[in-house]
Amino acid sequence: MSRMATTARAPGPYTRADLEGTPDDGRRYELVDGHFHVSAAPGLRHQIATFRLAMLLELARPGDFLVTPAPFAVALADDTELQPDIVVGRRVDFVEREIRTPLLAVEVLSPSTRMFDTHVKRERLERAGIVSYWVVDPVARPAEASLVAWELGAEGLYLQVAKVVGDEPFEARLPFPVTVVPATLVC
Repeated sequence: MSRMATTARAPGPYTRADLEGTPDDGRRYELVDGHFHVSAAPGLRHQIATFRLAMLLELARPGDFLVTPAPFAVALADDTELQPDIVVGRRVDFVEREIRTPLLAVEVLSPSTRMFDTHVKRERLERAGIVSYWVVDPVARPAEASLVAWELGAEGLYLQVAKVVGDEPFEARLPFPVTVVPATLVC
């Protein structure tokens, strides 16, 4: 089985209702503008970085916020549903199976999802008006691990507000104050 992410080329467009028929096979099924994107289950480095960052966010969050790891649906439109690795939002904006307006979406890169996460997802989250988007690259050596953060500017476009590597701290202000050091997210 290939570890490479693929975008379905079958006839479409599809809607979020079509996601109900996807198999429970360990892969991540997302829908972007009516087209499926399927990616393999993540590896150990990815999962450790996701867990550590989710715990850091959980410990820093104010009481009216929730932090949830994937799989959890971000329902951007009838033809678009993403599952970021971590979603942060106000408690009142979550329903049982989804959130429409997270305040932060986080992706931890895997070799098979790098282009999708840094281009397609970023553009779609920006278009939907999601306030903050972070991408963590958990490379093998802690000194090379990185985090890039974008926030929506006045014109509704993402502006890069941070790029930190290794032991450099990112002092996030959105969606709430928290300090993230990329090297601490990896083994």
